Amino acid sequence: MEFLPISWRLQGKSALLVGGGEVALRKGRLLHRSGAKVSVVAPDVCADLRDIAVQSQGVIHERAFESSDLTGQTLVICATDDPAVNAAVAQQAQARGLPVNVVDNPSLGDFIFPAIVDRSPVLISISSSGASPVLARKLRSQLESMLPARWGRLADLMARFRQPLKDKLNNVGARRLFWEQALEGPLVEKVMAGKDSEAEVMLAEAIEAADASRLSRGEVYLVGAGPGDPDLLTFRALRLLQKADVVLYDRLVGKGIVDLARRDAELVYVGKARDKHALPQDNINELLVHYAKQGKKVCRLKGGDPFIFGRGGEEIDLIVAEGIDFQVVPGITAASGCAAYAGIPLTHRDHAQSVRFVTGHRKDGTVDLDWPHLVSETETVVFYMGLVGLRQICSKLMEHGRAGDTPIGLVSRGTTNLQEVITGTLDSLPDQIEGREIHAPTLIIVGSVVSLHSQFEWFGKGN
Repeated sequence: MEFLPISWRLQGKSALLVGGGEVALRKGRLLHRSGAKVSVVAPDVCADLRDIAVQSQGVIHERAFESSDLTGQTLVICATDDPAVNAAVAQQAQARGLPVNVVDNPSLGDFIFPAIVDRSPVLISISSSGASPVLARKLRSQLESMLPARWGRLADLMARFRQPLKDKLNNVGARRLFWEQALEGPLVEKVMAGKDSEAEVMLAEAIEAADASRLSRGEVYLVGAGPGDPDLLTFRALRLLQKADVVLYDRLVGKGIVDLARRDAELVYVGKARDKHALPQDNINELLVHYAKQGKKVCRLKGGDPFIFGRGGEEIDLIVAEGIDFQVVPGITAASGCAAYAGIPLTHRDHAQSVRFVTGHRKDGTVDLDWPHLVSETETVVFYMGLVGLRQICSKLMEHGRAGDTPIGLVSRGTTNLQEVITGTLDSLPDQIEGREIHAPTLIIVGSVVSLHSQFEWFGKGN
């Protein structure tokens, strides 16, 4: 993150605008809307910018910039059509410790202006960090069409009832949950329909009926984060992740997904690899209970689907025994996500009529499977966590009747920008990857459908 997004209160503070043309006018309008006193210095100041300076109780100097113009200013904007003047003003302002914006040259300044969606008091800023203002404006246009104009009225209504809610509920978590539930109910539609009086009555009644004990009750969300790509997260998963006070996540959950949690949420890494755990499973189970009993909303964020080789059942056991409320959100399991991104259909009428998911290692680390039932030529077999045992898997499948030329594929770090797909046959792949560094998590797909990879490959192709 190159720039820190902040909201800056400029009400009644002095801002210096160096420049008097159309570009300066756009910045002047924005400063005026924020309540700043806009002073302008330029040899020629346009009429509209002159009006802004007068209305905001600023000062107008129709001349070249002088260093004394910086005295008493809170910030400086350089918006002339002369790059040398802009650079000189910026240098002098920075020497005095004043934050500077240089229009169309962010590298010379300290801050930039984002594109803004204004639903005051709700403001949304969009920035490309100066890389592409056109992209920021496009995103702003899309958001403008999505957000009703009356969102500001809703924010005003909530602000008026903040204190009554504090008087009713002294627990911060309970108040946050109250507002979350209110925003998912009919209150929003009342305001959007212009029925402000009805919305006010509804909110007052909801606060009166608020039950602190119920709102303060802890809960666990067992959430499947999918195979890696944040775009594969379900809406429900995202909603609960952003509700959580505490997020317990493991190694298979990428940073892009963890970053979607609330900024004030407590993030607890419980990383689990095949045989290396940051925390033993029993400790993870106990942590879930510990946080929930504190009245917190706890998100257990797991790669893939929590109930498919995700030990979700083990974690729910203790939660149920302790009488704690919980929800389970399925995720796209690795077999489905990685196969799709690798261009390998798990079933195909010309290749496989069924698919079987198996784990490549047991709790004790061995590979002990029902091999005779894994050798059908018309079935695709997907091995989770089987990379370390790959040679044994290939050997056992051939030993029990699967042909040595059966196609097999490895999908490493599937659905991410680091995805790697390696294909071969049962009798060749172990030697083919000998000495190569294959990164976990890696999925193994066995069956003739793997032969379609070269034809159906799409993700990352051409990069």
